[in-house]
Amino acid sequence: MSRTEIRVTGYGGQGVVLCAYIIGRANAVNAGHHSTMIQSFGPEARGSACSATLALSEAEILYPYIRRPDIFVAMSAEGYDKHRDELKPKGTLIYEKDLVPARLKKGQPSFGVSSTRLAEGLGRTLVQNIVMLGFFAAVSKLVPHDQVREAVEASVPSGTGELNLEAFDAGWSYFEEHYGAGASGDAVAAATVVSPVA
Repeated sequence: MSRTEIRVTGYGGQGVVLCAYIIGRANAVNAGHHSTMIQSFGPEARGSACSATLALSEAEILYPYIRRPDIFVAMSAEGYDKHRDELKPKGTLIYEKDLVPARLKKGQPSFGVSSTRLAEGLGRTLVQNIVMLGFFAAVSKLVPHDQVREAVEASVPSGTGELNLEAFDAGWSYFEEHYGAGASGDAVAAATVVSPVA
C-alpha cells in the first residue's frame, strides 16, 4: 500500500471521528501498517460540520496532514460542500446518498449508500457511521474485511458489539448487492466506470 489520504466528514453527532478512528485502528493495529488521524470540529460539537483526516501507509508516516484526499467520505451535505473540491480528480467519493446531493463528475469513482436508512432498519440510527464504515471497507479494500470487523468490535462501547457488527455487515452487503458480485447487470456495467481506486 502506498500512502493513502482520506477525509471523513459529516456533522457532530454522526460518529465521524469514531468511523475514522476505526479505519486507522484496523490499518495500524489489525493489519500492522501505519496510520495517523487528525480531527476538527465547528464551533458547536453537535450539529455542526466536523471532519477527520487519515493518512495510511505501509511505511512510517512522517507528515500526518493530508494535502488532497484519495478517498472522500461524506455523511452530510454541509461537510460535502465544504470539502468536495479537495478530492483528487480521480479520487473516490463515498457518500450518504439520502443526505448528500453529490455532484458526480464523469470518470470519478463515486459510490452512494443509504447508511442512515439501513441503520434505522437495524433499530438504531446512531450506528449509521458503522454502516458507512462497512461500505467504505468494501469499496476501498484497503484493509481486509475480517480485520476491519475486529477493529469495530474492539472500538465500540461495551454491550453494543453485536449491533455494530450487524451495522458493519449491512454496509458491506450493500456494496456487494449494488456494486459488487450481487449487483444487477446495469449496476455492474456502471461499476466498471466508477470503480474503487487501487
